[in-house]
Amino acid sequence: MTLTVTDLAIARGGVPVLEGLGFALEPGQALVVRGPNGIGKTTLLRAIAGLQPPLSGRIEGAEDRIAYAGHSDGIKPTLSVTENLTFWAAVFGARGIEGALDAYDLHELADRHAGNLSAGQKRRLGLARLLVTGRPVWVLDEPTVSLDKEAVGKFADAVRAHLGQGGSALIATHIDLGLDATTLEVGPFRALPKPVDDFDGDFL
Repeated sequence: MTLTVTDLAIARGGVPVLEGLGFALEPGQALVVRGPNGIGKTTLLRAIAGLQPPLSGRIEGAEDRIAYAGHSDGIKPTLSVTENLTFWAAVFGARGIEGALDAYDLHELADRHAGNLSAGQKRRLGLARLLVTGRPVWVLDEPTVSLDKEAVGKFADAVRAHLGQGGSALIATHIDLGLDATTLEVGPFRALPKPVDDFDGDFL
């Protein structure tokens, strides 16, 4: 099923940041969101993931199909790597975590508490979580933060495998992941500032 966004307007802190935005994300497709810092990429992804309501527009094909990975790694620090993945697999009704451990080379860390992992290891675990959700649409906000070059490669490989299985990915990132992806530049959709009322002029 295609994820379709039509004439979307979103706000951050009550201030409109993007408007008139639309795109279609097909199965097997990766779409990379680009734009300057502060323009509203994170707000856009959160709206698509259902974490905040848009001001207007339509988001279709997202219901119970999205796995979201934001700036937080979404892990429980008092649980081990294995326990974290097992927990998320149970939440989403998935079977087995071996594929997730393999994809991000987490076997040696399997029994370590997540709170004792380095920033890069926590990020790998957070991304491995996507693999046990069974969700076909990945919405990812700067997923490579804290990853070294090798781990970035593993992430790109995981996305390619996901796309090859008919999944799709919407990714906000400033780096080239080497994916066969379409680019969505959000700059042209920056919301125009509202005109300021000429309060004093009303009395002149």
